[in-house]
Amino acid sequence: MSDEEFLDKLPPQNLIFKLPPTFDDVEQERRHRKERLAAALRVFGKLGFEEGVAGHITARDPERTDHFWVNPFGMSFKHVRVSDLILVNHEGKVVEGRYPVNEAAFAIHSQVHQARPDVVAAAHSHSVHGRAISALGELLEPITQDVCAFYEDHALFDDYTGVVTDLEEGKRIATTLGSTKAVILRNHGLLTVGDSVDAAAWWFITMERSCQVQLLAKAAGRVVQISQENAKLTHEQLGNDLVAWINYQPLHDQITREQPDLFE
Repeated sequence: MSDEEFLDKLPPQNLIFKLPPTFDDVEQERRHRKERLAAALRVFGKLGFEEGVAGHITARDPERTDHFWVNPFGMSFKHVRVSDLILVNHEGKVVEGRYPVNEAAFAIHSQVHQARPDVVAAAHSHSVHGRAISALGELLEPITQDVCAFYEDHALFDDYTGVVTDLEEGKRIATTLGSTKAVILRNHGLLTVGDSVDAAAWWFITMERSCQVQLLAKAAGRVVQISQENAKLTHEQLGNDLVAWINYQPLHDQITREQPDLFE
């Protein structure tokens, strides 16, 4: 289902219904992306998607499109504020901000952003169930409605060569991602992308939960898969970035009410 078809099904305009904002001013758009990035990092922190200094979410700068904003190296997701975010250029240099960049964040995200000009944001972390699925070297199976958002729309990077600090490794990951919304990095974790920070964050969250469901279901017994026809139909209904953005809004509202200091 296209964004236009989805919008046609929305409630009448006199009812309150959130949709992604549009901007005429680049400074406002930059501030918005940074605020959403800081909020998404706080959500990841709240959900326990931290493992030491591993993990990063990036947002492409709306003006300098070969630059991206990212969380600082060594700072807890739970502490990141808008003012803590750093801007990294295409050479991996911090051009705005007070903190260093995670070398792996640059190696992976720079290549993903370069290969996918449609992508505004990318999310990667070492979540527990994502790592477990990655250790099996498996793709997600169409066993629930929610996971069908990834049906024929995610990939497996079937290799592991250590911590990703080499741009060539980042390029290989970006190539495997292709035009899909997510990639499982074998023996490593998950990576998701979207046309907004909210979409990329939601895809990561629901992918992590889908990994958990698959592990639980298979441990319990024989799973019943959704038919190919219905999996494709459900993907059309749930698999676009606008639906992801809408699904993410309750989480964004929760974190901004609970932790308003993130806007500092």
